[in-house]
Amino acid sequence: MHAAVKWGLGGAVLAGVLALAAFPAPIGLAMARLAIDARAGVDATQELPEGLHVALCGSGSPLPNPTRAGPCSVVIAGKHVFVVDAGEGGARNMTLMRIPNGHVEAVFLTHLHSDHIDGLGPMMLLRWTGANATVPLPIYGPAGTERVVAGVNEAYAIDGGYRTAHHGPAIAPPSGRGGTAYPFALPPKGDGTPVTVFQRDGLTVTAFRVDHGPVDPAVGYRFDYKGRSIVFSGDTAPTPLLVRNARGADLLVHEGLQPRLVGLMEQTLRKRGQPGLAKIMSDIPGYHTSPDAAAAEAQQAGVKNLVFSHNVPQLPSRAMYPAYLGNARQKFDGTITVGEDGMVFSLPAGGKGMELRTWPVR
Repeated sequence: MHAAVKWGLGGAVLAGVLALAAFPAPIGLAMARLAIDARAGVDATQELPEGLHVALCGSGSPLPNPTRAGPCSVVIAGKHVFVVDAGEGGARNMTLMRIPNGHVEAVFLTHLHSDHIDGLGPMMLLRWTGANATVPLPIYGPAGTERVVAGVNEAYAIDGGYRTAHHGPAIAPPSGRGGTAYPFALPPKGDGTPVTVFQRDGLTVTAFRVDHGPVDPAVGYRFDYKGRSIVFSGDTAPTPLLVRNARGADLLVHEGLQPRLVGLMEQTLRKRGQPGLAKIMSDIPGYHTSPDAAAAEAQQAGVKNLVFSHNVPQLPSRAMYPAYLGNARQKFDGTITVGEDGMVFSLPAGGKGMELRTWPVR
């Protein structure tokens, strides 16, 4: 680089540092204005083409993860917005992604493990105040969903009263607080026949059994809209029930657990005298699916695109992705993506391709 250019760049940096030191409050205020203008009140979904979309508001798991919220996916079908699972941090990520929480029309729970429901309170709250809702948020899920929703409603009852008293009933209508459970019946265990649980404006949502025993019932979901389809595996071991219901889907969002990496965690915990946590690490591979197995299922089902979410263990660096995926790319002919919070996958109506964009969460 030419010396004059070097001095020019150095001078600019030095000037910036001196300006920040001399005028910290005005510069900080200007930066705050820019940050607020970039997100506050913005609806990023308006930029999407007509079609079916999924935005990852949480691609993590129960394991602590600074870069991934708990399991949470936003489905956008035309102008309608839905959420699949409500893991911790998911509702706040939606705000950061500029998806208006008040637009959520319903939540679909795959099962009732803590990491799939521990963000349900904020999801209900932010939808209520974001929409000035006069009716509770519909929550669809398998048997037991009514108990979970009742418990969250009770836990947030005092808070809800405070908010109505503070902001007024026009902003926080008492009738719209919390959620209403809509548990659905399923065929007998082992029967993968899909059940239609929701239909609106050309969108059909079906639920089907998966294998997450001893957690029962546990379901996956399929969203079909204007010739495009997205399937969510939920948490499951490999099962032909998923293959049957994912047949021909444009996109399969599948959980993934890499046994070799979890095995390393187990070994380390045993060395450090934590047999209880080590036992948990040895137990969990049996009711989850490895990336290799998920890729084989996607190939068998004729799926076009495969995205991994509910990623186990933590993946703090993309350099770990090849070790996480194992031989998955050799077992599936379509595209494979390791999901990250903020990723948005779009299936335009009437098309055949898939578009990927990112709505940053940081």
